[in-house]
Amino acid sequence: METIKTLLLTGYRSYELGVFQDKDPKIAIIKKAIKNNLLPYVDDGLEWVIVSGNLGVEMWAAETVSELKATYPDLHLGVLFPFEEFGEQWNEGNKEKLLRLKKEADYVESVSHKPYQNPQQLQNHTNFLLQHSDGVLAVFDPEFPGKPKYLLDSATKLAENNEYLIHLITMDDLQNTFYE
Repeated sequence: METIKTLLLTGYRSYELGVFQDKDPKIAIIKKAIKNNLLPYVDDGLEWVIVSGNLGVEMWAAETVSELKATYPDLHLGVLFPFEEFGEQWNEGNKEKLLRLKKEADYVESVSHKPYQNPQQLQNHTNFLLQHSDGVLAVFDPEFPGKPKYLLDSATKLAENNEYLIHLITMDDLQNTFYE
């Protein structure tokens, strides 16, 4: 397989994991698992990690990438929102997280330059992300369905006829990370 230059990182939303506080110990385990799974790609020449800015795994992944950038200056963080005004309806605390994400990112853009209008914008967003990445690293377990399933179903279809990496961090992987 070719070197992965751009990796899409996604996973469960915080509420899907029962995480409602920034100090939840699950976050540290998830961030450690992301870092452990990301580093081999970074060592092999990964240049970009892309997230959509969703609360939960994507925010924690972005924080992890920001921390790694101190050691790996060639690593970049891109944020590609599905539509303009993404997160506008969030509470103040979550809006602050979004603002911090935008500041830490090396690239921020929206796939659709209009506010949310219909589900087609989300499908277009998914297609754009898959076309502009070499693979996906997802905190996702097929035994525990959630929002990432839609993107991963599209990634699986893409991988049937193309070289496209799908790397899952499952609940067992998180459990093992806890005991490391």
